[in-house]
Amino acid sequence: MKTGQTIPQIILPAIDGSQFNNQSLKGKKYLLTFFRFATCPFCNTRIAQLVKTKSELGDEFEIVAIFESKIDHLQKHANKHMAKFPILADYGRKYYEMFDVKKSIFGMLRGMLFRLLPAIKGMLEGYLPREISSRYLTLPLSLLIDEQGVIQHIYYGKDGGDHMPIEQIVKFAKGQD
Repeated sequence: MKTGQTIPQIILPAIDGSQFNNQSLKGKKYLLTFFRFATCPFCNTRIAQLVKTKSELGDEFEIVAIFESKIDHLQKHANKHMAKFPILADYGRKYYEMFDVKKSIFGMLRGMLFRLLPAIKGMLEGYLPREISSRYLTLPLSLLIDEQGVIQHIYYGKDGGDHMPIEQIVKFAKGQD
């Protein structure tokens, strides 16, 4: 995916039991963000941050979070956030591959070394990385989509805890970018 491209249709199961379709967001700006797995401490710390920020973004801005997890496992862990935005499961990696979400051993190690405090914070909040799989290697990807469904900004995380800055999301939501 590149800036200026129209976002493809995304249909995935959501933790609320519904089937999400991004076509329902036509006419709204939104953040589409890809995470690792349901118990990832970095990911859950970020979801908590997005939950806090959501009210600041306005009613015409949406957040869509995608996890590389099975829906039942994601429901068990992500429901704790009580997020007022869709949290989706893409265990088969269909959209991870479509959007070229990166994997990196170096990025995983870098996150563990340089983002130890956020990881510990997430673990203390109950998000213990219980699974050992290649999903540890997945790096975050965030895209800002305009009202016409066109990708305006793309942010590839350099490590497991490197996400698009909140300030950039807020500016985009408020039309200040």
